[in-house]
Amino acid sequence: MEKLQDWQSHGGRQQVWKHASTATGTDMVFSIFLPPGDGPFPLLWFLSGLTCTHANVTEKGEFREACARLGIAFIAPDTSPRGEGVADDTAYDLGQGAGFYVDATQAPWAPHFRMWSYITEELPALAAQHFPLDMARQGITGHSMGGHGALTVALRNPDRFRSVSAFAPIVAPSQVTWGKKALGAYLGPDRAAWAQHDTVTLIEAGARVPEILVDVGGADSFLDEQLKPILLRSACDAMEVPLTLRVQPGYDHSYYFISSFLAEHVAWHAERLT
Repeated sequence: MEKLQDWQSHGGRQQVWKHASTATGTDMVFSIFLPPGDGPFPLLWFLSGLTCTHANVTEKGEFREACARLGIAFIAPDTSPRGEGVADDTAYDLGQGAGFYVDATQAPWAPHFRMWSYITEELPALAAQHFPLDMARQGITGHSMGGHGALTVALRNPDRFRSVSAFAPIVAPSQVTWGKKALGAYLGPDRAAWAQHDTVTLIEAGARVPEILVDVGGADSFLDEQLKPILLRSACDAMEVPLTLRVQPGYDHSYYFISSFLAEHVAWHAERLT
């Protein structure tokens, strides 16, 4: 573990760390905000979207005041392995910056693109070892590709996460261009493998969480083509999974949207974690 950056903010500490990952076989970077006090603190994970690193939400997210006030720690991982020898693609929606939170089984991605194992196993164990966190009180959220990751991670690990929310999530990757491209490249043509990383399919198959909060922007250009929140609404209604789906008029897909409502999400999680 190497501390790269450390700032005081709202009485707490905003830090950036680097470590050698056994899951990805690369160095990985993540950020963590620790609120004032000694802990152990409840933990909220934030999974970022396409093209992002840990830095996007860390620098633009506007979560620290709420986390400091409510006593919530906040971890933002990277979205993929990176570096020399790591496979990549010239498109923004595949390769580095676009890990889709799966463990790839196909060449050339399989050696390093193991983001599912990194997010669900390695990084939580590392965080529990090095920081004053209460791992019995975890929530998870994310944006776009990261919203997809947050929902699927929570649905497949319901005993670990007390709360889950998302911003503009890709809820049915098996049915949209972004998802078909990424899941096909990383997991191959077997749709059964895709189903384990598709929120709508998981819910329809019986996966459960106590409730879900989702915000989408009414002016999001990806809303109807890539995000399709109506499919999540239909699946949750059919399977009686409590869903609060809020369409925020005038907001798009950007961090201007996320930062406008992220403090509300922190407070929503805090109610369920404290």
